[in-house]
Amino acid sequence: MISALAIKDSAIRRGGRLLFSGVSLALEAGQACALTGPNGSGKTSLLRAVAGLVRLDGGEIGFGGMEAEVARGDGLHLVGHADGLKSGRTAREELAFWVSWCGGTPASAQDAAEALELVPLLDLEVRRLSAGQRRRLAMARLLAAPRALWLLDEPLSPLDARWREVFGGLMRRHLDQGGLILAAVHDPLPLPTLSLELAA
Repeated sequence: MISALAIKDSAIRRGGRLLFSGVSLALEAGQACALTGPNGSGKTSLLRAVAGLVRLDGGEIGFGGMEAEVARGDGLHLVGHADGLKSGRTAREELAFWVSWCGGTPASAQDAAEALELVPLLDLEVRRLSAGQRRRLAMARLLAAPRALWLLDEPLSPLDARWREVFGGLMRRHLDQGGLILAAVHDPLPLPTLSLELAA
């Protein structure tokens, strides 16, 4: 289980342009950090670098002594701003795929669907879901296949006030259980957080 996230003097360059450099963060179990900054400042790129999908141009990322390959393989979730769902599949098929991929079970998938009120939607094609429903479906893997580190890109943006409150409670419970959250946001998260701002 990931017990800490350490980002040290990190830099990322995309398309020949330096997005940021010298960025550091120390995050421990039970803590959340709001990653802020204008569009194009590198928030999504930093999340993807932590997940191992983008290479750093400088610096390093550590996971509390856990080997990076192991941590990234079964210790974290990345839920991007684009939800990554296939529009032609049913919500049930997408949920089953992601939960199985992340190490959950059919029973845990059902529990997550009930918790996020997805059960009446499971036989609908993803293309027929609203943006908020799609986000709840994407987030279901967080509950169905528990992992310590949540990397979230604008997690609340398509949700209405009720579901923002619900997801805030789920995030608080995750932290209370020793989890960690790094979230790229424009709006404040509904819980106490550290803050890391990336300049344009």
